[in-house]
Amino acid sequence: MERTIHRSDPASTVSLPCNDKTIYVACDNGVSGSFAWVNETGSESGVVSTPTFVEQDFQKDKKNVTRVNVLKLVFWFNELPKGRVRVVLERPFVNPMMFNATLSAIRAWEATLIALQEFNYPRQVIDSKRWQKEMLPAGCKGKELKAASVQVGCRLFPDHSDWIKDQGDADSLLIAEFSRCNRL
Repeated sequence: MERTIHRSDPASTVSLPCNDKTIYVACDNGVSGSFAWVNETGSESGVVSTPTFVEQDFQKDKKNVTRVNVLKLVFWFNELPKGRVRVVLERPFVNPMMFNATLSAIRAWEATLIALQEFNYPRQVIDSKRWQKEMLPAGCKGKELKAASVQVGCRLFPDHSDWIKDQGDADSLLIAEFSRCNRL
């Protein structure tokens, strides 16, 4: 399900960032990931689950495969607040021992790149460990990472708490905030 939530600073008199402001956009890669943006002051943000659809995959066995809906993703990028947009993409999961998960991650990565080619946004790729080291408590591993992501995300983005809990993590919001704090 696609949902976008915006929060704004009650003290702010401007509802959308001005054209000279930087908008930090982050992609938590994968069909269960999300996309988020934060303006350069952190006073406004938005988030959406990765838009997907399911179709049959006709290989040896008849099964369903989840894919990124590129058209909806292009629409979301087009609806971003006006400003200098900078995109930060989390490196996709690649593990030859987990072939199906890797294949899904690479399909999602390619769909995101196709959507982004419609825009001339500067972009960079970061490893998950880089933003997690700064944004999450030290020593988190495995399933603890998602729980920590929810806790930190709800604390930093209280207006997005319901969405974060439904999503099961705040990774894209935390990547966007990491990008904003580090001026990536």
